[in-house]
Amino acid sequence: MTANTTLPSIYPFLRYEDPEAALRFLKEAFGFEERAVFRSPDGALAHVELTLGHGLIMFGGADSANRLKMASSKEVPAKNQGIYIVITDPDALYARAKAAGARILMELHDTDYGSRDFIALDLEGNLWSFGTYQPLAAPPPKG
Repeated sequence: MTANTTLPSIYPFLRYEDPEAALRFLKEAFGFEERAVFRSPDGALAHVELTLGHGLIMFGGADSANRLKMASSKEVPAKNQGIYIVITDPDALYARAKAAGARILMELHDTDYGSRDFIALDLEGNLWSFGTYQPLAAPPPKG
């Protein structure tokens, strides 16, 4: 059952070995803005919420996930998932990400379904896809 609301109901979360570096990188390279930053009594990042457009991601350090036996992306050699973010100016974000040192896996390009996309890695190897395709604004794809 889904909630009857216009707010998002899915919020991706990640774990980082170095959440301080991730916080700096995500803001500098991809333009995320801080919504909330919670620290443990020793000052370590415990929980971060960042926004970009109408979306929100959450993350913390790998240590904060030990009770769940989760690893950071840096510890997982193969990547088989990522986060897609709808943006309005992919050319500007692409230039920003490159200038900040993001590793570009798929260069900026126009797709056959009308989007302008690129894919980059963050400092710990998480896949970030950015593009103009807005899945909920288009009719469902036919397969």
